[in-house]
Amino acid sequence: MFQTLHEECGVFGIYSPKVTDVASSAYFALYALQHRGQESCGIAVNDDGIIKSHKDIGLVPEVFTKENLEKLGIGSIAVGHVRYSTTGVPSRSNAQPLVISHVKGPMALCHNGNLVNAFELRQKFELNGAIFHGTSDTEVIAYTITQKRLSTSSIQEAVEAAMYEIKGAYSIVVMSAQKLIAARDPHGFRPLCMGKTPEGAVVFASESCALDSVGASFVRDLKPGEIVVASSKGIESIETHCGSKGNLCVFEYVYFARPDSVIEGASVHRARQRAGAFLALEHPVQADIVIGVPDSGLDAALGFSRQSGISYGVGFIKNRYIGRTFIQPSQGQRENSVRIKLNVIKEVIQGKRVVMIDDSIVRGTTSARIVSLLREAGAKEVHMRVSSPPFKNPCYFGTDIDSRENLIACRMPIDEIAKTIGVDSLGFLSVNSVNQIAENAQCGFCDGCFTGEYPIGVPDTIQKHKFERRLSEVK
Repeated sequence: MFQTLHEECGVFGIYSPKVTDVASSAYFALYALQHRGQESCGIAVNDDGIIKSHKDIGLVPEVFTKENLEKLGIGSIAVGHVRYSTTGVPSRSNAQPLVISHVKGPMALCHNGNLVNAFELRQKFELNGAIFHGTSDTEVIAYTITQKRLSTSSIQEAVEAAMYEIKGAYSIVVMSAQKLIAARDPHGFRPLCMGKTPEGAVVFASESCALDSVGASFVRDLKPGEIVVASSKGIESIETHCGSKGNLCVFEYVYFARPDSVIEGASVHRARQRAGAFLALEHPVQADIVIGVPDSGLDAALGFSRQSGISYGVGFIKNRYIGRTFIQPSQGQRENSVRIKLNVIKEVIQGKRVVMIDDSIVRGTTSARIVSLLREAGAKEVHMRVSSPPFKNPCYFGTDIDSRENLIACRMPIDEIAKTIGVDSLGFLSVNSVNQIAENAQCGFCDGCFTGEYPIGVPDTIQKHKFERRLSEVK
């Protein structure tokens, strides 16, 4: 754990004016969003007020066989989710969508993000008799919306009221018997966009690449705090919680998002190239070739090459057939796992001074193993450049950046990190530059994992699965 940075989650929703195969649309969209979470996935379909769902631990093609998709049937609304847990241990009970039935009707919910007050809210609900089936903060959101629905006249009003209670990062899609609702938290920590298909269906997704996968054209990003309702009455926007320019996680551009996505008006592909160019200006080096660590390091390496004038090369081949089921039963095999995932092209590396670009260093263990591969391939020198600043603080908003004791940059200065991972020199992108990589972005950014300065109040301390541990302590 924590040797590399893990993805967040991805959400998708579609509202069609007529009954059609919305399950397949959700399937293709989740395939496009698979990079945001490989732990579990699920789809829920609404056919005339009846919600059918299927979810399980595994990758999209593992969970959704042809038979499973056919069982979901046709409908007019569907929501889907791919998950990597940041709050909630890996289990089928924490997989989404979360489907519930209550006195005001059925509801399915998908969530990307992390609440900072999940434990307090859950404790309040349990003291009032609520029963929880998992350990995910998504279940807390569902309970909050359900509670508000009892005293409001519509599901969108319930979501609007719930947003006064839940604190933290959340981009959600909510499916009721007749409506599809999408909402972003008031700070817009996580991305969420809207599109439209040629047939008139309205779609929502974490990234624009998912819109492309279902043939939908991009309409716009949801504003921070905005609620958008798709129903038989058309599209309704509720902006009660709007007002902030937003604080999108800047790491969406560095690592999380697919390079073909456009978020808040800025190309992810272009942002990574700019990160590499800034790196070349901030940390110049004499070398023969620039290579990137697949996948997010490739664009940054191209930007570094263009800015520095050093030749760009393909130094690594990535094995793309290793899924979540890849097992590492012994310590020796764990140490050799990098060799299975990455292989060096020796003809490119041998006898050369190499600049290796990667998106981040967490513990340093994986970086050390990758550097070792380059040394074994005959690299004369290895200079590492990182397209983000050093991680020095945990993330509270849905990214798997844990407590400071697990972060190598909190334990040693940069020159010692360089010795530890075995490189001749090491340079990180500055905080100032990382906030400039998304050219013409229509939002502000959260860079708390680098600076320790967060847009909202956060707990004094946090550890991985603290939510679960606090639950077990109470019980």
